[in-house]
Amino acid sequence: MKSHGLSRPQLNQLPFLLQTGAGGETPVSAVGIWPAVIEQLHGRIQELEAEVAERNARIRELEAQVAQNSRNSHKPPSSDGYKKPKPKNNREKSNKQNGGQPNHPGQTLKSVEEPDHIKEHSVHTCSHCQAGLTDVEATGVEKRQVFDLPPVVIEVTEHQAEIKSCPHCGEETKGSFPEGVTSAVQYGPRIQAQASYFNSYQLIPLARTSAIFEDLYSHRLSEASVLTANQRLENRVEPVNEQVKAALRAADVVHFDESGLRIEGKLNWLHVASTSILTNFEVDPKRGREAMDRIDILPHFQGIAMHDHWSSYLTYKQCDHAFCNSHHLRELKLAHEEYDQPWAEKMQLLLLDIKQAVDTVVEDTETQATSLDASALVDFGTRYDEILAQGFAANPPPAQPYSGRGRPKQSKPKNLLDRLQKHKPQVLIFMYDFRVPFDNNQAERDVRMVKLKQKISGTFRTQAGARTFCAIRSYISTARKNGKFVIDAISDALDGRPFLPPSLTPE
Repeated sequence: MKSHGLSRPQLNQLPFLLQTGAGGETPVSAVGIWPAVIEQLHGRIQELEAEVAERNARIRELEAQVAQNSRNSHKPPSSDGYKKPKPKNNREKSNKQNGGQPNHPGQTLKSVEEPDHIKEHSVHTCSHCQAGLTDVEATGVEKRQVFDLPPVVIEVTEHQAEIKSCPHCGEETKGSFPEGVTSAVQYGPRIQAQASYFNSYQLIPLARTSAIFEDLYSHRLSEASVLTANQRLENRVEPVNEQVKAALRAADVVHFDESGLRIEGKLNWLHVASTSILTNFEVDPKRGREAMDRIDILPHFQGIAMHDHWSSYLTYKQCDHAFCNSHHLRELKLAHEEYDQPWAEKMQLLLLDIKQAVDTVVEDTETQATSLDASALVDFGTRYDEILAQGFAANPPPAQPYSGRGRPKQSKPKNLLDRLQKHKPQVLIFMYDFRVPFDNNQAERDVRMVKLKQKISGTFRTQAGARTFCAIRSYISTARKNGKFVIDAISDALDGRPFLPPSLTPE
């Protein structure tokens, strides 16, 4: 320490030194050390202030982590646990009553003109005087119809192919069995269709699927038979799934997402690419570019890719990108509520205002607009920049330049600000091009049912089983989006006539 400088232990004993003198000096002679003491105290205060600020920031970061849930972050609802937050979303409350709205046609059970069976209930005696009415002609009938299922039993059809010996040459000739009848004993396509329907569509585990057949039809299907039905269905729908992938490569806008999926107890990744009428699911051990290249949709895609700003998607430069604004609304909610950032609430409201403006124009059937008008685009873009400026003012860069390795650690609000500024075109693309939706809910809805399968069964036993499930779900999802009943789509596929969306059917 330089002249008149004090060590930290001496600084802590400063009140005692000023009373007794430093090094035997009198208090008066100790006055000369005051400038150095003040300078050192000032430096120490700055150190403590910086330390307190750092600890406060860390405390706020930890509190924000604890406060994260499925409504204000990327965390899935399953991570909320039993103490789920009170339901709250960004939708505005409407004034509509619960239930069906005026002029809604509704659906109710209606009687049919020609019932399958008619049971007559005759009147034999008068309910008042007990006189006999057997020979009295009825003046009318009151009708009530009961809809029910007939008893269902499994039918066994035996196919017998004749064998004849030629009287001229002695050669034996056997009759031909129908296509698909290949074994001495086997299940027919309708049983296989129901087995795949229960297991792959309704997500019922193998053992319970077997139990369902025993309860409904008094015939227990083995788990191996269910797996065989799934494998056969996978083979039959493979050509359709390949055509769907080709159509997705050529689509204008495609939704992409990925989510963890456990296979053989290890983390794998479910990848989805979808539109409102097409779906493709794939599983891969990797999440990023390596897996996306293997799936082979994005490397050829030249439209607009809607996703949640996962960096691997942005490595594909030949296509345009759109970011999911539902993710932004959740992150802005966290920034506002847990980090006390007023700008975040303003940005939330702005994004919702833009969405409302887009919806209003799109719902106007008299206009053929493909984007908001120029004045609205300028106005919304200016408001967007102004809110970002307020956010950066509330999150200034550190006073000392970062000297460490790699990127400096930042708060979540600052990271969000940087992304909203850098990727402004990808955030607001939905107001420039009405083909692009506000969010990536299409892909998230498609992923949800596959994730539910894992929630029910825990993990896939094999990689092959996971691939089979994804192939079947891709086909089923595409069929449902095109208005096809699932059981019919499965039955048609097993009969060798898999459903092909009308948009892919050659004219």
